[in-house]
Amino acid sequence: MKPTSCHTAWCVLVAVFGLWVTPAALAEEGGAVTDGGLQSLSGLGIPALVYQASETGGEYSVTIQILAIMTVLSVLPALLIMMTSFTRIIVVMAILRQAIGLQQTPSNQILLGLSLFLTLFIMMPVFRIINVDALQPYLNEEITSVQAVERAVVPIHEFMLGQTRENDLDLFVRISGREDIQTPQDTPLHILIPAFITSELKTAFQIGFLIFIPFLIIDLVVASILMAMGMMMLSPVIISLPFKIMLFVLIDGWALIMGTLANSFGTI
Repeated sequence: MKPTSCHTAWCVLVAVFGLWVTPAALAEEGGAVTDGGLQSLSGLGIPALVYQASETGGEYSVTIQILAIMTVLSVLPALLIMMTSFTRIIVVMAILRQAIGLQQTPSNQILLGLSLFLTLFIMMPVFRIINVDALQPYLNEEITSVQAVERAVVPIHEFMLGQTRENDLDLFVRISGREDIQTPQDTPLHILIPAFITSELKTAFQIGFLIFIPFLIIDLVVASILMAMGMMMLSPVIISLPFKIMLFVLIDGWALIMGTLANSFGTI
């Protein structure tokens, strides 16, 4: 296992342990409980990773909050891919480059940057809801960190559920063996996320198939003409590539692709 993976796994392990430690268990090991619910280890003088009860529902200590934030930052790329529109966009862009016949143009960096900013554009309504309902109340100390996370999950859950096919959702619900899920809205994230990714891949390949057809027709026409002329030693790709680029430019292909991807997600 790579060092980065070890570090991430260790952070997750410590975070999970901190979330499940109870005041009683720490008290048995010599910890002390204060009136506010914050514990400190005897002899060490450092606060324990505990849950502090309060009238508004309680929250975790600052130590566990910082640990959770650092853990989330380490898995942020995976969250971006799994829970946003990034997967569909990057797959369609890769298929488009393959259909045109350009292996390295646009480069991977350009495709990733384009997909990232298009993802931000598409996900902005969701991020705006999270900012209003979860982030700002938390920064104003109106809600606890636990309540902020619960509120932030709601719009993301709605977005993923709106893009997930029912048959994909039913598949993972059936595999999980859960019988207490009565409606799609009751689906937990650990079941919804793989169903959402599966639906995104299906949709991306459907869009990619439609993109591939006109470029494939050009390849077939050029290959047929070269064979009729007896020029079988000449690669059809060399002849068809400028025609495909010209076709893509004349129909304003980039605007069509961007508009199609943005409209395919609808509105939240």
